[in-house]
Amino acid sequence: MTEQTVPQEIPTDHDDILRQAALWKALNHGVALATVVTTWGSSPRPVGSQLAIKDDGAFIGSVSGGCIEGAVVGEGLAAIKDGETRLLNFGVTDEMAWEVGLACGGKVEVFVERVE
Repeated sequence: MTEQTVPQEIPTDHDDILRQAALWKALNHGVALATVVTTWGSSPRPVGSQLAIKDDGAFIGSVSGGCIEGAVVGEGLAAIKDGETRLLNFGVTDEMAWEVGLACGGKVEVFVERVE
């Protein structure tokens, strides 16, 4: 008979965001999930991309990058505390993009919810 053990460490498999979120929740952490729901123009991650956020600020996955990702993590932490869902809108016009040296503008909407 083979003895089964429960892993004591949280896996670092970045391809399995939902499994990681479930594990954090099973370990009694507050968890939020952010999902890209709309994109237009230049967007680093496609619709359906996800980011799981743990109550200590740790996260796994990606919904964009740079300052957008930081803002999403912040909103995820707030959602863990207050239980409110959020629809976050980020974007830059083509004109603004050229001014800062980007090839084109874009838009991304991210839905953030606390995992119950």
